[in-house]
Amino acid sequence: MFLKGKSITTFLNKSLSTASVKTDFKNGIKEIIMCNSKARNTLSIEMMENLIHNIKHDQDNSNLRVIVISGEGPVFSAGHNLKELSNNKEKQIECFNLASDLMRTIIDAPVPIIAKVNGIAAAAGCQLAAQCDLVICSSHSQFSTPGANVGIFCSTPGVALARSINKLPALYMLLTGLPISAEEAYRTGLVTKVCPPEKLDEEVTVICKAILNKSRDVIELGKKFYYKQVQYETKKAYDLAGEKMIENLQLPDCKEGIQSFIEKRKPQWSK
Repeated sequence: MFLKGKSITTFLNKSLSTASVKTDFKNGIKEIIMCNSKARNTLSIEMMENLIHNIKHDQDNSNLRVIVISGEGPVFSAGHNLKELSNNKEKQIECFNLASDLMRTIIDAPVPIIAKVNGIAAAAGCQLAAQCDLVICSSHSQFSTPGANVGIFCSTPGVALARSINKLPALYMLLTGLPISAEEAYRTGLVTKVCPPEKLDEEVTVICKAILNKSRDVIELGKKFYYKQVQYETKKAYDLAGEKMIENLQLPDCKEGIQSFIEKRKPQWSK
């Protein structure tokens, strides 16, 4: 999708070890590609550090409008690197603190983050996809939380699952470790859209373009409030939402959007 053509500049993150991640930023879209396919794009400490760095980098650049996270090879991500979790409590603490930081970084990002899944998303890899704002996957993708198979229950992936799908399918995945297909993931609400593998790039591009047509300020306000309001009961959420709508109406881009609708023209966003 974003890596085709000689005109596109692909660069590696020079401030960290760069073996696991590469990025491309063009026309408002940043793609972060996990590229350690030999290790099944496991969420090693290095991988998570690179993901966090590259999600945060350019956030203050008004040209950044959407982030896409993908993985090279047949595995989006197989989850944590189990070698890092064996017999070293300090390393275990570091790993799971970093994983929580990664999920919070996705939530706090001012622009939408899309998981582009073309293959297997397992354990913390499934968590990573589920925590993104949108998940677009190919029809041959699979999603699973098989940690209990090796004696480590997928408790942290369960946080993302419980907030994406209902109890029964979530517990089916967590208790059995069995994978669900892309279609099953779509029916349960774990993924946003499913398409043939050859159409995956095209589908993600369509969604990115739809986001690019919106005001960045409005999208940022709306995304942040969405994650805030889901913490409250319905009546409190409505009170807060009403206040947020008033705040939204004061934005210059909102005033421009309403005026452009009245004048039957395309809005000219500030960014």
